[in-house]
Amino acid sequence: MRIHFAGWIFLITIAVSCAQRAPSPVASPSVETPTSTPTPTDEGSARGLTPMPTATVPPSPTPTPDPYAELTVEGLRQRAYGSGAVRIERTLAVTRAFTRTLIAYPSDGLTVYGFMNVPQGEGPFPVVIVLHGYVDPRRYSTLAYTTRYADALARAGFLVLHPNYRNHPPSDEGPNPFRVGYAVDVLSLIALLPTLPQAQADAVGLFGHSMGGGIALRVLVVNPRIRAAVLYGSMNADERKNLERILQWSGGARGLEELSVPEEALRRISPFYYLQDTATPIQIHHGAADSVVPPEWSRELYEQLRALGKTVEWFEYPGQPHTFPAGSAADRLLLERSIAFFRKYLGEEAP
Repeated sequence: MRIHFAGWIFLITIAVSCAQRAPSPVASPSVETPTSTPTPTDEGSARGLTPMPTATVPPSPTPTPDPYAELTVEGLRQRAYGSGAVRIERTLAVTRAFTRTLIAYPSDGLTVYGFMNVPQGEGPFPVVIVLHGYVDPRRYSTLAYTTRYADALARAGFLVLHPNYRNHPPSDEGPNPFRVGYAVDVLSLIALLPTLPQAQADAVGLFGHSMGGGIALRVLVVNPRIRAAVLYGSMNADERKNLERILQWSGGARGLEELSVPEEALRRISPFYYLQDTATPIQIHHGAADSVVPPEWSRELYEQLRALGKTVEWFEYPGQPHTFPAGSAADRLLLERSIAFFRKYLGEEAP
């Protein structure tokens, strides 16, 4: 059953309220006073004096738990990932270049589905995980619009994994405030790569489009072992900017509750404030005519990463929209540059 963000926050509030109740005082063991010796209270009462009240020490306050701890970058770093294995469900397609299978794997107590393209040959192969952008889960299909990128990368010799994420059929439903659940699903998949004999588990790259780019940024600041990342029309590393945009896209239907989170907590949740911690080479692509995600977000990310001394490339495509038309010159150039970048850091040219 889906747990909405509002219900999730309500349950945390009840838990915090209960945790703040002071514990009941514990009664001290009684000691019988000899009858032959009057107690000070008895002696004072015999002379008509009012007994002095007994001093009590107030209990120490119970620390208030952080309701956002598991959503923060530091919280994600402290989690354990990789319990279980990637399971191959059935073959979806066999081509001259690769075999595509439906896969399932455990993440956060859920079963998450997706597909895998394995190149023909012995392997093991370097891995690229393709992260799709926003698609209404009610209309989502496992072979999403990003399948063409996964296929091109497989033809280039990479083992490609394309997770659906939670809440996208046939995956299980689970909590996903700030899209942190999606990042957990990707981090779980990365940790399970050693269970795939044909995967070179120490040579992993990410290819993220739109929302998938935002997921990739969160994964990069949590897992320092990602060797390369391509961001294409990516969402922002600053969650406040993302939520303001989501609020606009949805006509006020989504994003408002998350924007009500305290600013201090929002900063701990946003990858933007942890970019200095990643050493992953990043390649950025964006269409200059993108009306969905502002192109300036990619320019700003490029400048921020350069200022931090990171390895980063940036390409802007004049006249191109949020998703380049399939087979267009811009689309071919995007894939050509991405494949060369992954080969440099994951393949034969990798240092």
